[in-house]
Amino acid sequence: MKQHLAISAIGPDRTGLVHDLTQVISDCGGNISESRMASLGSEFAMVLLVSGNWHSLAKLETEMAKLADASGLTLHMRRTEPRSSRTDLLPYSIDAVCLDQTGIVSAISGFCSRRSIDIAEVATRSYPAAHTGALMFSVQMVVNVPAKLHLAHLREEFMEFCDSMNLDAILEPVKS
Repeated sequence: MKQHLAISAIGPDRTGLVHDLTQVISDCGGNISESRMASLGSEFAMVLLVSGNWHSLAKLETEMAKLADASGLTLHMRRTEPRSSRTDLLPYSIDAVCLDQTGIVSAISGFCSRRSIDIAEVATRSYPAAHTGALMFSVQMVVNVPAKLHLAHLREEFMEFCDSMNLDAILEPVKS
């Protein structure tokens, strides 16, 4: 029977870290179902959903702990289940850009939370504007909007919210 293990790992960024971690997963008979990996400052962070039988995941838990000790990774593992599909939610994307300012992600997530919109993914980055060099901030989200919400009204509220925050943003259906 297929089981699932959620793994988060963070450690000093170095060449070969992804290979080391994924090799342990492969050697133990695990299969990476989903993953997100990124350099964050001088650290490298990974979040993975690994599937396998009970024996494979038990072995993986032991071997990952050994890898963490040997490589300086901070590691967290938790048995979990895959997310069930829900037909009462509509996948939408949010893309926003603005001058960098404190609290942008908190404000957007608050907007979503107050409307029971589930946040599935978030990616952010800061970068200098092309001509002025002003520090800009970009947010990309995948959200699940309850089908019961009136979408035209939601878009109107979202645009008013973005105007109040001075965000250049768009809310649109996810293109598959």
